[in-house]
Amino acid sequence: MNDFISLNQGSGGKLTHELISKVFVKRFGMNEPLTDSAILKVSGNTLAFTTDSYVVDPLFFPGGNIGKLAICGTINDLAVSGACPMYIAASFIIEEGFPLNDLIIIAESMAEEAMKAGVKIVTGDTKVIEKGKCDKLFITTSGTGILNHGLEHLSKGNHIKPGDKLIINGSLGNHAIAVLGARKKLSFTTPVISDCASLNHLTDSLLRNCNEIRFMRDLTRGGLATVLNELSGMIRSGIAIDEASIPVDDPVRGLCEMLGFDPLYLANEGKMLIVAGAGEASKILDILRSDQLGKQAEIIGEIIHDKKNLVVLHTSVGGKRILDMPSGVQLPRIC
Repeated sequence: MNDFISLNQGSGGKLTHELISKVFVKRFGMNEPLTDSAILKVSGNTLAFTTDSYVVDPLFFPGGNIGKLAICGTINDLAVSGACPMYIAASFIIEEGFPLNDLIIIAESMAEEAMKAGVKIVTGDTKVIEKGKCDKLFITTSGTGILNHGLEHLSKGNHIKPGDKLIINGSLGNHAIAVLGARKKLSFTTPVISDCASLNHLTDSLLRNCNEIRFMRDLTRGGLATVLNELSGMIRSGIAIDEASIPVDDPVRGLCEMLGFDPLYLANEGKMLIVAGAGEASKILDILRSDQLGKQAEIIGEIIHDKKNLVVLHTSVGGKRILDMPSGVQLPRIC
């Protein structure tokens, strides 16, 4: 590692993993692989616990704002771990001179999203610092929920086997492009709206009705490609995905082609990867597509035997390429 921190170390890719492993995991005594939520045993109960900080620029974007993003992100980290999210703590670092009305709008959006998800915001902290010492507003949220017995495997994927199917619940890249559009004041013929949403009701429906879900993970920093590489390393198996099956909305695809972005590496805030037994894949699709947050769900690939633990993309033109974990960041400050 370099002697000084770079933006690329916040990308969610290789450099982020290296930073976390060599600085934090080593000193905090954490067990790897790391997951979106820590799974904790407390007095006979199993809890999921997670925390995250939000530094998005700009604070308001089509489909949401930093407050909604913070609530959805924390809820989703718990939900894809198989937990029922219950309580959230929210802390604010506010720059002197920040408009009070904007803060009220952000707080109201947090309250509204928490209420829709059935989660309570129960504690927090507020700091105001001198003008120029913070970029307007940073929010940190922590959340906890109860994990039902038998779902402890979902975070680590240790029940996954070759032949299992990979499913996502909709189009990729909308959040990153919506934030970029707001930041650069881009105009789109068809509006691009962030997919920012809480997925806990959807995951609850899946887990109540399906018995062969082996793994879930939300597709935030680093996007689908990063999660697939994390997964292949965790389970020590290969992954094959079909590019033609991966949903990407036309405006997102068009801007990616124009600017040289790859939607498989872009952040999402309402999308998740599900790995499930082949026998239940169609049933899972039906459940997802019956919900507004899963209308564009697709089976995109499967787990394969591969000693090299590679993620292989079968391209739309009939070729193959290795889908690596990114080293750097395509778009900074998108979550």
